Amino acid sequence: MHKLSLPAPGDDALAASSALQQLIIDDIHQHQGWIPFSRYMELALYAPDLGYYSGGATKLGKDGDFTTAPEMSPLFGATLARLANQLFSQTAAEVMEFGAGTGKLALDFLSECQLSGVAIDRYFIVELSGELRARQEELLKDFPQVQWLQKMPDSFSGIVLGNEVLDAMPVDLVIKTAEGWHEVGVAVVDEESTPRLLFREQSKACTPDKIAQIPGADELPVGYLTEVHPIAGGFMQSLAAMLLASGKPAIAILIDYGFPASEYYHPQRLQGSLMCHYRHHAHPDPFYLPGLQDITAHVDFTAMTRAGLAAGLELLNYTSQAGFLTAAGIADVLARTSAEQVMDYLPKANALQKLVSPAEMGELFKVLVMGHGMELPENLLRLDRSHRL
Repeated sequence: MHKLSLPAPGDDALAASSALQQLIIDDIHQHQGWIPFSRYMELALYAPDLGYYSGGATKLGKDGDFTTAPEMSPLFGATLARLANQLFSQTAAEVMEFGAGTGKLALDFLSECQLSGVAIDRYFIVELSGELRARQEELLKDFPQVQWLQKMPDSFSGIVLGNEVLDAMPVDLVIKTAEGWHEVGVAVVDEESTPRLLFREQSKACTPDKIAQIPGADELPVGYLTEVHPIAGGFMQSLAAMLLASGKPAIAILIDYGFPASEYYHPQRLQGSLMCHYRHHAHPDPFYLPGLQDITAHVDFTAMTRAGLAAGLELLNYTSQAGFLTAAGIADVLARTSAEQVMDYLPKANALQKLVSPAEMGELFKVLVMGHGMELPENLLRLDRSHRL
């Protein structure tokens, strides 16, 4: 499982990973030798000072482990700002971003608003990573309206942005056996020599609520392994509570890779969607160098929508990233750069292609828009795919 041909980390990084692995092993011992995979993923990503998102390693860009849409091109943030400017007539001129990464989306969003003469009262960033917050503070030092929060506030009216947030939330793993659905968690072996983490199936069947989001669960084949998303669903409920508490119109725009449930739990997707990212290499081993790699799962947008609806939000739009960005005017943003300025135009045009091409990010990434008291522009509604959820 661990024989992966990946770039070697430095000594300090290896020591941090070893410390995190020991912390995880201790946690397993404290829980009778087994923890849910969601607990392992939580520790691997968010354990104080050692987890992937709470430690000091560079995560994004060419020196990190993966590249997000805002890192790829300023067109992404500028296009979201253009849409936001149309929505501010219905809600407060405030923005809240979850999982802001390096701060590049905020920079491009605020720069576009500044260029367009649109005043943003406050731009909140909810950030758990000290390393990422430090990078954000440096990048956004010229925008005094930016404020950082360590947790979701009780109420908010305005526009919520979340780009690649849901995919980083811990998931539970379940497997279909001849006796029914069982949860797959994490245990330890070889404790006398070198301890090693591995998957271990629980002997007792899952509770029905654990597999409630899987359509046709009884018909799926024995051996079918997949993820369920109770933590992300809980986030959607908390998000709804925050937006509804103000009593004023508000909207959330969530962009991530994933599928509606009918595609997510397709019989041919036998091993789920769990994936790890280390130095721009994607691989399936979540136990490789814990704390030094990202661990993600695709988003079940049907489950996220149901959680938001159950908590009182309205479904306003669900579509592909390609359709969303195109309708929101990304081509118009590009057109501000003359094609005759080849050195400026070509990189932007190439980035636009990656953002909207079906063979790149355009179809894999989806956009879920939920809110209350809000209406989207007609050109966005024409591309709605809510019937697929």
